Amino acid sequence: MYLSVFEAATSSVLVRQEDGIQKPIYYTSKALLPAETRYSPAEKMALALITAVRKLRPYFHAHKIRVYTNCPLKLILQKPEVSGRLTKWAIELSEFDVEYLPRTAIKAQAVADFVAEFTEPSIEVARMMVEQNKKIFKWQLRVDGSSNTHGSGAGVVVSTPEGDSVECALYFDFKATNNQAEYEALIAGLKVCKVLGADEV
Repeated sequence: MYLSVFEAATSSVLVRQEDGIQKPIYYTSKALLPAETRYSPAEKMALALITAVRKLRPYFHAHKIRVYTNCPLKLILQKPEVSGRLTKWAIELSEFDVEYLPRTAIKAQAVADFVAEFTEPSIEVARMMVEQNKKIFKWQLRVDGSSNTHGSGAGVVVSTPEGDSVECALYFDFKATNNQAEYEALIAGLKVCKVLGADEV
């Protein structure tokens, strides 16, 4: 088995060796959740292995599995001071006959790298990207009101999705508290947004 880890995905390739030729049997891949993207490279490698184990449990029960990796997975999973997550995975892996070997053959590793590189981002990651884009390209309305013994007024700034700004200064002919001045500024700002064609602010 060969494992591969990228920033947003992990993958594995289970191969069978016949007459010195490695033949791929099964591919696994996992798009990482936002929290998983913050794992260390070693934790991501262990996650790639545990993902493969969970998907290919019958293979792992029936055969001795050799994991080819340049990451010291065996040491990481046997450390007494590992994180709780790694301890849990080590316990789960203990029921299988897994041997960790240094990576030598590159053909199957190239397949694992390819699968990981082209794995689609998870739905959560895609939603986060959409939300970030929405925040960047929204209409924005900023208001501030004030009052003193001489009167009250407010400032309004409307920013368009294209990056243009419309600024308005308002003076009120009536006495108002700071909150009332801000409410009036908000109403005036919403009217400006409507005139400019904003459908969501």
